Amino acid sequence: MFSLKRFVESNSLRSIPSNYICQKNEDDDSMLYLYDAQNIPIIDLSNLISSHLDDRFNEIQKLGDACRDWGFFMLINHGVSEKLREEVLRASQCFFDLRGEEKKDYVGENVFDPIRCGTSFNVKVDKTLYWRDCLKCYVHPHFHAPSKPLGFSETLEEYVTKINEVIGELLKGISLSLGLEENYIHKSMNIESGSQLLVINYYPPCPKPELVMGLPAHTDHGLLTILIQNEFGGLQIEHDGKWIPVNPLPNSFLINTGDHLEILTNGKYKSVVHRAVVMNKKAARISVATAYGPTLDTIVRPAPELLTKDNPITYRGIKYREYIQLQQSQQLDRKSCLDRIRI
Repeated sequence: MFSLKRFVESNSLRSIPSNYICQKNEDDDSMLYLYDAQNIPIIDLSNLISSHLDDRFNEIQKLGDACRDWGFFMLINHGVSEKLREEVLRASQCFFDLRGEEKKDYVGENVFDPIRCGTSFNVKVDKTLYWRDCLKCYVHPHFHAPSKPLGFSETLEEYVTKINEVIGELLKGISLSLGLEENYIHKSMNIESGSQLLVINYYPPCPKPELVMGLPAHTDHGLLTILIQNEFGGLQIEHDGKWIPVNPLPNSFLINTGDHLEILTNGKYKSVVHRAVVMNKKAARISVATAYGPTLDTIVRPAPELLTKDNPITYRGIKYREYIQLQQSQQLDRKSCLDRIRI
């Protein structure tokens, strides 16, 4: 299997292969806006689950505002140890350090293969290749992960167990912020049996990072995506027409809303457009993202409780499985996939 990491290490690159050079929008630089971390919404999970009703109510309101106005927030006081997060990142590095023959069994062809290892986004349709290797594992309702390196699977399983609890509380808070019953999203989206895709991204160092892109502007499928990264940045979100580099608070999770939360809320909560830029000439960026969605056969449509005469239905229902197939079969391009099911 082809590995961009191995290619970079073996060739001592001084120039970028032409099939990796991105034609960037001329407005991109003018759209870049340096927000201070404090300007990005911060949600305190300890307040969200607090027994003090005022604290909980205020945090639910903040959560709703973040989902409506940003589609993105940093989560603090979440109860997942920094040690476990560091072990996940370290183990992820060890996986990408494996030789090609040790990873060849994970070269999947089908979007629903339990484990897939590859490069770019979809090399069959990408007009320009992206500066990225990746590992994708479905970790719920059945857990899958590579058996190598030693201890990798166990570390990922422990991590997934912990963040499932976090996401469960966030979805309860989001339900309440919409004026719905606390377990509305859990029940309507079959979350207990839902689909969870863990994606580990490896962005190798690049001699001319300004010429390449890790991942282009896009939105995620699913309801929420939870992400950690190593010390090297690269995530940017689009807000009010500006690209905002995200500099996480220490030991925080980065959370973004996905297309299916936008569908479920009939557009009240928008999925956030984001991208991964390559910034480092000497070191690799690693990020670990987990996308949470319903069961693959759940038809996701706007919640009837949120529809009114003044807020008519905006999206047609679609099976989660069909939506993923649609997104994964074409190039990543902002909200192009979501646009196809707008009414």
